[in-house]
Amino acid sequence: MEETSVLRKKIFPLDKERMLPLILTAGVILLDQISKAIIVNNWPRIGTWIKDVFDNDFLWIVHVRNPAIAFSLGSNVPDALRPLLFIIIPLLVLAFLFWYYLKTNEFTYLQRWAAAGIIGGGLGNIIDRIFRPDGVVDFISVKIYGLFGWERWPVFNVADSSVVVCCLILFVTILISPITDKAKAAK
Repeated sequence: MEETSVLRKKIFPLDKERMLPLILTAGVILLDQISKAIIVNNWPRIGTWIKDVFDNDFLWIVHVRNPAIAFSLGSNVPDALRPLLFIIIPLLVLAFLFWYYLKTNEFTYLQRWAAAGIIGGGLGNIIDRIFRPDGVVDFISVKIYGLFGWERWPVFNVADSSVVVCCLILFVTILISPITDKAKAAK
């Protein structure tokens, strides 16, 4: 019995530092699904413009559906391939990230929180792809004043925000990690 416990701790050490960020995973999924349910239940018609939040055209709430992935990439993919490309492959990527998250000692504390946010956001959108036949519910529209040639950023949701922000945090911390390691070694 003790040998099994030691082996489990070597394979997947489940300490507080690894488990605490998973609260973010659950929180993102919960907030994402609750916000989408509010939109769908109160404004069921797809394409409904709901509110100009600050009355200055900057932030709109609008009910749209995305049958593809980010920026509607893959909207022309045949229906037969959609489950593979938009559910199975993303689930495998998230499963690998979760496995690596549990297994590795290389993540910093901040990187663990970022990975947890990516997992939560990814699962939030996969839930929509499985249970909402019209596509992922998107509802946040932000004016970007012609940046990238667009007047407004593509409509997004809480899960999308979590994935993007947490990917940026993870990417930046991975990039600066070698710099801080060299600085520590020089001291």
